[in-house]
Amino acid sequence: MNRLVIALVPLMVAVAPVATQAQTAHGGHTTPPPPARTQTPSAPHAGHRTPAPAPARPTRPATGPHAGQRAPARPVVADLHAGHVAPTPPVATDPHAGHDMSTMTMGQSETPAQPETDPHAGHDMSTPPAATNPHAGHDMSTMAMGPPDVPTSADNPGRPPEAPVPVTALSGPTHAADLIYGAAAMAASRRGLVVENGDIRTTAVIVDRFEVSSGNGADSWLWDVQGWSGGDINRFWWKSEGEGEVGGNLESVEIQALYSRAVSPFWNLQTGVRQDVRRDGGDTTHLVLGIQGLAPHWWEVDAAAFLSTDGNLTARAEAEYDQRITQKWILQPRFEIKASANDIPELETGTGLTSVSAGLRLRYEFRKEFAPYLGVEWSRALGNTADYVEARGGQVDDTRVVIGLKAWF
Repeated sequence: MNRLVIALVPLMVAVAPVATQAQTAHGGHTTPPPPARTQTPSAPHAGHRTPAPAPARPTRPATGPHAGQRAPARPVVADLHAGHVAPTPPVATDPHAGHDMSTMTMGQSETPAQPETDPHAGHDMSTPPAATNPHAGHDMSTMAMGPPDVPTSADNPGRPPEAPVPVTALSGPTHAADLIYGAAAMAASRRGLVVENGDIRTTAVIVDRFEVSSGNGADSWLWDVQGWSGGDINRFWWKSEGEGEVGGNLESVEIQALYSRAVSPFWNLQTGVRQDVRRDGGDTTHLVLGIQGLAPHWWEVDAAAFLSTDGNLTARAEAEYDQRITQKWILQPRFEIKASANDIPELETGTGLTSVSAGLRLRYEFRKEFAPYLGVEWSRALGNTADYVEARGGQVDDTRVVIGLKAWF
């Protein structure tokens, strides 16, 4: 039986293509071919030719329980798109077609980058173009280049002349308010205004130095006090100085009575008399002419010339400055220089510069009106004055430690 099956295999292979078309799922039955359908133009595949089904593959011999039996042929499924010619996709148009892009760098291309073209190549830049003058061609010879066109009280060059004041402007009273309130009432008001805004009376007493000093000679003490009473412009000014030995007698006293007149915001011109009282009885009266005020850099200056009734002309100048370290601690340098126009043997004073002194005082202001201080002062006699001092056995120069008080009220 097996041999018969093996012998029929080649014959079955040859007949299989024909039998496949004539058989259905039911083996041995012949199915009549279906009637041909007329394709209408509206059918999606009208006019398409369906290709013939592919031949069946040869069947391998089987040895199982179904050996010799033929499996029903599967129906051939027709390809719906068989015979269709796929349209060729349109070629995208290159937007750069026809452009010369040989010099462009394409990312990391192996082609070396071409040098950039200088946008100023061929331009002559050796001489920059000159700025155009917006006033070129304008005639400016008649323009005034002086002070602004502002009316003034004087006919200055470059300014228009000022017209004279109309006569009617001066026909009325000096103060127009007199026509309304009366001349007497307004005169009293103007006097009160002057008092409140510039004619105020003030009085002050300044204790510039009240100190005790100790040095090579005997211990001594002195005072230097001044004050005034009056207004901002005119004042009565007085000054006083004196010195003596500690535990001893008063050596000399100086008193000045002065009229002071403000000649500028920071300076006062002073004139008056000075009276000297000495223990040895050589009292002298002097005429005084001086100036006192505030110099640049806040130096307080007091300078005066003295002409005595004996015909002796002397001068003295003092300067001091308050250097604030804090709001309470103040360091004050002080300088004084004296001169004489002639020799005064009874006063041990020679011609020229007679003496110079310099001191440094550190004070502490418990209040503005009360400030004790501690300092040092150096003095030296000069010229013929030094000769007089040496002749009586005195010392030409002296350095002393001082302690004192500065106050005002």
